[in-house]
Amino acid sequence: MIKKALTFLFYFHSLLSFSQGTTYLKVHFLYGSKPLNKYADSEPLWFGGIHGGHVGIEADSGKIIDFSPQGKFHVIENDYFRHSKYSIKSPDHFYGILGGNPDSVKKAVVYIPVTKDRRDQFDSVTTLYLKQTPYDYAFFGMRCSAAAYDILSKVNIVKAYSRQGTYKRIFYPKLLRRQLLKMAAKNSWPVERHSGSARRRWEKDGKL
Repeated sequence: MIKKALTFLFYFHSLLSFSQGTTYLKVHFLYGSKPLNKYADSEPLWFGGIHGGHVGIEADSGKIIDFSPQGKFHVIENDYFRHSKYSIKSPDHFYGILGGNPDSVKKAVVYIPVTKDRRDQFDSVTTLYLKQTPYDYAFFGMRCSAAAYDILSKVNIVKAYSRQGTYKRIFYPKLLRRQLLKMAAKNSWPVERHSGSARRRWEKDGKL
């Protein structure tokens, strides 16, 4: 209880350290997990297991933009038959996407302060992506983490790479999460954390 209170106070203090007019892009991370052995019969398995999870970006309150498969899952990307979509989800839908209770999952939210120009660019890119998916969803291709990285690169938050370079470097959410957590520590960006249910083994970030 004390640890949770201290975490909340640190998060609240970090937000106050920025001006009230600051605009944020909030990058949401759902951690990968698997059931503890004694709960294997009651807790569901998740896609990707301990190295899975999910990531999306929120700009407007309660609207998280993410990238997901639509239709047949492709192992190798196919530009002619794109089985993918960008969509807007509520926080409950986003954090429940793998089957868990949204209130009992491990999560981290990185608050990235942005200028009006960067926010306008974010709106422009995501409006286009929501209308027409820019690439296929595939195991060896773009998935949620690489797609989130792509958007962040379009607004000059992270270094831009080719599509293939992006999904090779950002193969699953932890790789993007560790990068943004390091940037948050360096730049004093607020980070919100929730520990998750004790019935599951959760992915860890390790030493940053």
